[in-house]
Amino acid sequence: MKDVAVSRLEDHLGYWLRFVSNHVSHAFTQKVEARGVTVAEWVLMREMHRQGPANPSQLAEALGMTRGAISKLVERLCRKELVERTLSSDDRRYQSVTLTAGGTKLVPVVASLADENDREFFGDLAAEQRVQLMSLLQNIVRKNGWKDVPVG
Repeated sequence: MKDVAVSRLEDHLGYWLRFVSNHVSHAFTQKVEARGVTVAEWVLMREMHRQGPANPSQLAEALGMTRGAISKLVERLCRKELVERTLSSDDRRYQSVTLTAGGTKLVPVVASLADENDREFFGDLAAEQRVQLMSLLQNIVRKNGWKDVPVG
């Protein structure tokens, strides 16, 4: 049988993206979980901080997640007393979720961990290189029409 040329793993950009992503994500996961939340919970809390009180459907739309996934995250965050639900007095099926005082305090703490993680992994890049890398990655996302926020 004739040898067929097979490219090496290291020949692929996807390999290097995954290699870097795995290390960056793992480090961030450890930092976030040390604060008592998962990355997915943090992403939801950050969106709630941006939006203010919202219903689960709005949050699901903003994050590209299912309403069921949002409901599970909200439930976990309610148990941790970082989020609270408010039912509508007019329609008991309608609920709004908002950060508690504890959740509101935690958002900037975890945001600073994200900043720290970026500095740790990308701080050696010149500012121009960081902007270029961000632009290249954002162009790939736009070209492919990806909307879902990475949460895990």
